[in-house]
Amino acid sequence: MPDDPSVHIADIRAASRHLVRALGFLDRTIAGTDMSASAVHAILEIGLTPGVTAKDLSVRLKLEKSTISRLLKGLARRGAIAFSQVETDRRAQALSLTDHGWALFREIDAYGNRQVGSALEQMTGTTATNVAHVLEAYAAALDSGPRAVLPTAAPTVVEGYRTGMIGDIAALHARTHGPIVGNGPAFESVVSSAMAEFMPRIGDPRNNSWSVLENGAVIGSITIDGEDLGGNTAHLRWFILSEKLRGKGLGRALLDRALAHCDTLGFDAIHLWTLKGLDAARALYEKSGFELADEYIGDQWGKAVTEQKFIRNRPV
Repeated sequence: MPDDPSVHIADIRAASRHLVRALGFLDRTIAGTDMSASAVHAILEIGLTPGVTAKDLSVRLKLEKSTISRLLKGLARRGAIAFSQVETDRRAQALSLTDHGWALFREIDAYGNRQVGSALEQMTGTTATNVAHVLEAYAAALDSGPRAVLPTAAPTVVEGYRTGMIGDIAALHARTHGPIVGNGPAFESVVSSAMAEFMPRIGDPRNNSWSVLENGAVIGSITIDGEDLGGNTAHLRWFILSEKLRGKGLGRALLDRALAHCDTLGFDAIHLWTLKGLDAARALYEKSGFELADEYIGDQWGKAVTEQKFIRNRPV
């Protein structure tokens, strides 16, 4: 006999109330912080969706515009978030996390991971995969009404290695910089080979990579190689964005994560090499404390081009 959903409605509602209490949503503060549930969720959403606007956040968190405004003012006062102009809409401001905001993000994320991990260890008769699938399906069904949030296909930022990212990032570089270095296999091959050498080392705590995903494909990325230069110097590598992402604050968000990683680990300096003529990228580097240290002609990419070396010393 088919399962009758109506028989289980009361049990599911009871379990949902229990879940809300167990996760601490009825407490004044949540996730081991001194912040409210809405503030904690705002930190997570801003960190996971770089460039999100106040309007977007209002939809995601299902909060009124006035409530979001007060919430963001409070987070700004505690130094957790920053605002920047959205180039495509002068009336909107993109939200991003400050260094303090990223510290809060990591604290909240670690707390949540410990909480969920502990619960999963105590469960029997099912798997973590089954739990994830059921919760995802249930949450999506609850949210399928007229108050549905933003599309799930919106770009998200992830950390670490992702299957297919070497090919995706190499292709992005080839398509973006090909007109400068010369279209052909040389440039793409150099990028692919260098990434293939690095990725097996990404598990070292000094190294990391952050990528923007859309439908599983990498459409923006940045990497910190903390090993190859030596001398407690980090190497910023493969910073690239798909053209459709530009002007949305995602480049700033990726760079902020990379810099926060380096500052947290105490690198004395960060070096990067880029091509002359990439003015938007240069402006972003210089706003983040990088200074032009050297400029020379190089031909490793298959065509002679002017390369530039930028250095950012650790803030004192």
